[in-house]
Amino acid sequence: MNEKKRPAPSGPGAVPRRRDVRMRTVWTAAAVLAAVAPFALSGTAAAQATTAAAAAPATSAMSAAHGPVTARWTTQNVAPGVQVRTGTIRNAAATPAWTVTVQAPATSRLTGAATWAEVGPRSWATATAAQLQAAGFQPRTETVRWPGYTDTPHGTMGLRVRVGTYASQAEAQAAAATVAAAGFHAVAEWTGYEAGQTADVENIHVAVIDPRKFTGTVEGTHDGNIAQRETTSSVAAKLGSLVGVNAGFFVTSDSDGVQGTQSGIAAYDGQLESMAAGSRAALVIDDGGRHVRVADLTSTVTAHAGASSYAVQGVNRVPGTVRDCGRPGLTPSPLPWQDVTCHTTDDLVRFTPAFGADLPTGAGTQAVLDAAGRVVSNGARGGRVPAGDTVLQGIGTAAAWLTSHATPGQRVQVSESVRDTAGRPVPLGRGDSIVSAAPTLVKSGRVSIDAAAEGTVDPRDLSFGYAWANTRQPRTMAGVDAAGRLLLVTVDGRLTGGSEGYTLQEGAEFMRSLGAVQALNLDGGGSTAMAVNGSLVNATSDATGERPVGDTLQILPQRRTR
Repeated sequence: MNEKKRPAPSGPGAVPRRRDVRMRTVWTAAAVLAAVAPFALSGTAAAQATTAAAAAPATSAMSAAHGPVTARWTTQNVAPGVQVRTGTIRNAAATPAWTVTVQAPATSRLTGAATWAEVGPRSWATATAAQLQAAGFQPRTETVRWPGYTDTPHGTMGLRVRVGTYASQAEAQAAAATVAAAGFHAVAEWTGYEAGQTADVENIHVAVIDPRKFTGTVEGTHDGNIAQRETTSSVAAKLGSLVGVNAGFFVTSDSDGVQGTQSGIAAYDGQLESMAAGSRAALVIDDGGRHVRVADLTSTVTAHAGASSYAVQGVNRVPGTVRDCGRPGLTPSPLPWQDVTCHTTDDLVRFTPAFGADLPTGAGTQAVLDAAGRVVSNGARGGRVPAGDTVLQGIGTAAAWLTSHATPGQRVQVSESVRDTAGRPVPLGRGDSIVSAAPTLVKSGRVSIDAAAEGTVDPRDLSFGYAWANTRQPRTMAGVDAAGRLLLVTVDGRLTGGSEGYTLQEGAEFMRSLGAVQALNLDGGGSTAMAVNGSLVNATSDATGERPVGDTLQILPQRRTR
């Protein structure tokens, strides 16, 4: 997920109200559970058949606790074993509004730089509220609790200080400017994005692929060139896909690497095209989708020249530049950190034939290897990957190793290993794919979010990852249910069509409500997209329209043979 652009409310259900009611957000998962309980795919409906139904059981079940909740769903049987259900859930009792938040001073644990956090300690909140009151404002403090992550503290995260409730973003921005002029760090915010306030509208798409009935192929794909960005719907249309969704995290800026390349582990049709950023969640697709699972994966690649070997730390990325970190020897951290770019001065990177862009240039050296591993040439970095060959680029000590061991005519063999956290190998063959993101949402049938371990939040630095993980955003998620069916889910956010999105916790609860026994969070925000029969069906959140992404998951009608 990339930058968080939050436009003013627009569309149905986006008009804010002034009442300040705080409710837990369990209604979405519960309402959908009731609404989609008959998710079993009978296989008897004709392809392309569409039905509409009101979710009366969900409405009646939730009314007493949370006011009138309605959920309406349409069901489309796209092909035997492939069903797409589209829903809008509304809660008439929800009362989001605009407000002004006074942010707390913080220090980035990664960089040591001064920054700002949404919440702060009680001592700061008490002092700040008193200062605001002395300046003529009427502040309020709100307790913010940790979500139910498996690897962060429980209970109170901190306190938030706010001023006023406003009917429009413009009013809140004007008020924030007044508060800022009094010496505070103030921002205008929409309360419908936070977990303590019930969302009023959620627009959701759920695709279910049953491998027992579906005769086509499920695959992760970069559409032939890992160094490009293309929209999910355009890839779907080009491939004749039945259903497509965006997949993994990818580079979006030239300063962070080559745009479109993945920042986590990725494999397409059995070929490893990007290495893992630490041990993070991945969707493993075996034999074209006959078997699908979620696992935390690591990857090891090694170059061997005679008795000497050197660790390859990257595949298809700029040497010395590692998006999302998660590799040994990096600065500022070898741990995975979402949307952070780390660096190293010693790096060996492999480029495959799927890298369809100009090779990175700069200090260091490179060697071109033919299909048998024989060194064809070595020299300065740059050019293109020759057809059928691979390229090794090294900087620092890796460049010295290449210079010594990758001379023309020599053989340099490259070995690869992908393993899960239990140490089990993950073999890659024709028809096998891996797409990855973070974090894990559901494990062994239970909500299990390892947000800190996968680098999406930091309990010791509340300025890091708060909006990314703990506020509502557009989300794309994937999971597997007990019957082995693949679940692909998108929820619109940032008030596109009035929809606010999910927090990580809400996304996990929703996936579990669908029956997922395993699930992970894929790339979201402006990347979130679902295409059915080649056409975009959800409302994407970027002002410029559907975002070009790095890779996608596509459900293809044809069966790939191994």
